[in-house]
Amino acid sequence: MPTARLTILIAEDSAADRMLLSTIVSRQGHRVLAASNGLEALALFQQERPQLVLMDAMMPVMDGFEAARRIKECAGEALVPIIFLTSLTEGEALVRCLEAGGDDFLAKPYNRVILEAKIKAMDRLRRLQSTVLQQRDLIAKHNEHLLTEQRVAKAVFDKVAHSGCLSAANIRYMQSPYALFNGDLLLAAFKPSGGMHVFLGDFTGHGLPAAIGAMPLAEVFYGMTAKGYSMAEILPEMNSKLKRILPVGVFCCATMLNLSFQRRVVEVWCGGLPDGYLYRAASAERVPLVSRHLPLGVRDAASFDGHCEVYPLELGDRLFLLSDGLLETCNEQGQTFGEERLLAVFAANRQADLLFAEIQQGLSDFSAEAQDDVSMVEVVLVDEAVLNRPPLAYTERGPISPNDWSASFEFRAQTLRHFNPLPFLLQLLLEVQELRAQAGALYTVLAELYSNALEHGVMGLDSSLKRDAAGFARYYTERSQRLAGLEQGYVRFHLQLQPEPEGGRLLLRVEDSGAGFDPQAVMAQTLAPGSLSGRGLQLVRQLAERCSYTADGRGVCVEFCWSTQAEGGVCFGG
Repeated sequence: MPTARLTILIAEDSAADRMLLSTIVSRQGHRVLAASNGLEALALFQQERPQLVLMDAMMPVMDGFEAARRIKECAGEALVPIIFLTSLTEGEALVRCLEAGGDDFLAKPYNRVILEAKIKAMDRLRRLQSTVLQQRDLIAKHNEHLLTEQRVAKAVFDKVAHSGCLSAANIRYMQSPYALFNGDLLLAAFKPSGGMHVFLGDFTGHGLPAAIGAMPLAEVFYGMTAKGYSMAEILPEMNSKLKRILPVGVFCCATMLNLSFQRRVVEVWCGGLPDGYLYRAASAERVPLVSRHLPLGVRDAASFDGHCEVYPLELGDRLFLLSDGLLETCNEQGQTFGEERLLAVFAANRQADLLFAEIQQGLSDFSAEAQDDVSMVEVVLVDEAVLNRPPLAYTERGPISPNDWSASFEFRAQTLRHFNPLPFLLQLLLEVQELRAQAGALYTVLAELYSNALEHGVMGLDSSLKRDAAGFARYYTERSQRLAGLEQGYVRFHLQLQPEPEGGRLLLRVEDSGAGFDPQAVMAQTLAPGSLSGRGLQLVRQLAERCSYTADGRGVCVEFCWSTQAEGGVCFGG
């Protein structure tokens, strides 16, 4: 391929040599600029910007070495090849030519054929450099565009994924993303009953591909939690969603907690993540939260196992969840942090409040740089009053609020096995705007009355089984087995709203098909210190304005009332 016409600067102090070179270069079809010393050559370069320079090494005013250095500085990133013209033969002198910025040299006397070949070679090199710079700039621009898109996507992702209560006073967490997007997903949200759902997930891989399932997962988690669905209902929906949308080989290892501050229990489901730990504040006992299930998105709906384990808690007890990135963090010697080092930190702890920070410090001392997404979360059972829980948010549908109606529902055995009626009932009641400020108390009362009707009335479970931690576990194992085999029985809800001159009243009655109980004995019951049972009905009596029992012991009646004359708009009794 013929060489394109170039502008070539010739810097030569010998007039004869300068004329000879100019003639040779011109006959090859190039434009020539001529200078008699280095200073002239530098001025011509700055003015004309030639593509190639033929530079004599030894010249007056400014020699070729200095002129070459300054020309290279002016050229910046662009490659302007400099071929030194020299009669020097010593190796050190030739090295000096290259060190000054020269790309090649041509010995005197000049050979036309060699000069032409060198010009062509330097032009190819110059064009290659130009192409590389253009591609680099294009890649940089494309990369910046991708980063901008990812930053926008991450801002949306973070608002969705972190829209819950991760800032609650009883939660501490760390997340160290291996890429811009974290393949680990941490979610937390208050339930309408006042409890809390916490979810830690670890998707296959890293970055955006790993986070692709996080948005729909967060949507299911927050949406169903806000409506009062139980963990046993949320997990199958999460699994089905991921099974539908994720490609084969992509799944989410996860642990989910259902924490009740009032009943002081936690339900745990773990599928594929490393074991978490329940750390008991009073005894420093460490109870493993063992992973017993496959990750989310692996099994189909029919074979998904949503069985949870239930543990009693006391104030100050701590739950630790972690992703495998923590255990697999490597140091410079290629050793992993591992479970043994983690358990050593637990064993060395002398103050439970410092345990989370001690694990963080231990990991930092072991390795300064993460090789995977690393996540850890600590959830503490505290008095619910310290959490400053925000009010539940609802969509306003206009000024009309129905508050003069009644309804009755009967849920029979087949429905009770598979359906949780509480979210349905709660959403119905919260159509009444005046009840929304009491949504938490209302849901708690509904949940306690329903649990008592189902567990003690319909299924005949004895709450005294929950006298200690071992009996507590047996109670919930028996509950799962009896519910799965339930063939008869019912739970009825009777709801009645009555308008009053300065407010309104909700009458709620729950009945069951059980044998009934002795109302007088229940009314006289006191909660023994450290007891793991009997808390539910005491809580109902505290939250409702009135609480009474039917004569046959098969029903409980509670009342909520509100006043629209109080300062601030609505005032509730109870």
